[in-house]
Amino acid sequence: MKPLSLSFKTQTWHRETKGTLPSEEGRKFACPKEVYKYQRSGWLSSWLPAWCPTSMPHLKDAEEKILKCITSTYSKQYVYISNGNKIWTLTFSQDLSLKTPLILLHGFGGGVGLWALNFEDLCENRTVYAIDLLGFGRSSRPHFDTDAEEAENQFVESIEEWRQAVGLDKMIFLGHNLGGFLAAAYSLKYPSRVKHLILVEPWGFPERPDNEQERPIPIWIKALGAMLSPFNPLAGLRLAGPFGLSLVQRLRPDFKRKYSSMFDDNTVAEYIYHCNVQSPSGETAFKNMTIPYGWAKRPMLQRISLMDQDIPITVIYGARSCIDGNSGSTIQSLRPKSYVKTIAILGAGHYVYADQPEDFNQKVKEICDSVD
Repeated sequence: MKPLSLSFKTQTWHRETKGTLPSEEGRKFACPKEVYKYQRSGWLSSWLPAWCPTSMPHLKDAEEKILKCITSTYSKQYVYISNGNKIWTLTFSQDLSLKTPLILLHGFGGGVGLWALNFEDLCENRTVYAIDLLGFGRSSRPHFDTDAEEAENQFVESIEEWRQAVGLDKMIFLGHNLGGFLAAAYSLKYPSRVKHLILVEPWGFPERPDNEQERPIPIWIKALGAMLSPFNPLAGLRLAGPFGLSLVQRLRPDFKRKYSSMFDDNTVAEYIYHCNVQSPSGETAFKNMTIPYGWAKRPMLQRISLMDQDIPITVIYGARSCIDGNSGSTIQSLRPKSYVKTIAILGAGHYVYADQPEDFNQKVKEICDSVD
């Protein structure tokens, strides 16, 4: 079966983006007339679109519905990297060349739209970039290696190629969840490019505790885990077909509440739904990077001591989060000669940036201002 191609134009909000057609190396900005190829493979993935009321244009529309609330000037475009892949990029440019730009990396299952409560504050006095990670959102959804280390490296190299294409020298990296893990992995490999690393509720840092293996797990959980182990984490959402959107709304009503200052409907749930019922590229890579019950195969705390000691690290977590907030103190013990600070946001859970956006934005701006 031939890959399905969906064509639409990239657009710029508030101002025109003048780009060029991709070079042979594929490292130029996409021009406004861009053709997006949405590739699917296998009988199941080719059948799912007929069952799921979604498409890349649906995702584009859902994202634009969220971004309509943003009043700051910004541009949006695809940035070409190798192998014909491209990274969907929002740029809030303040033309302040002396300020180190801030790069936002979303978490698992997310996309650039989920930063809607943060863009306007964070871009007040510096350029901010938000990208859809390779395999997620509106970025290309290529095949990832099944090996955890190789898959991680594919993510890291895509970020480095994006940096080269955009022409950045130094960056402040802010990553949430999976984005935090990848920001740390990037900083390990390309330390000269990172001026500050901000880890927001990062996934994949601690090792799976020994006592969890010793603790008895109910038989029904073991059975469910065995049944679901061959599938991607969000396979159920796609298998729900036309009921998937209502499933997101019922299982995660908190997202409507988090963004209630911007929307009084299910705009965010629609965006999350369309982000995650496309071809499961990054989702499959994430699955291959985990062991049962969501722990990382290659925990970052095993490697964090190897990071350049001159890279400052700030760990931000929600005081009400179910995620272990001890990673900050562990990082400090592993990097005794480096700057490491932990910040708890009161009243916030795992989605710190949406639970308490004003407090989160203020803390991030203070961190950025300490850089330059």
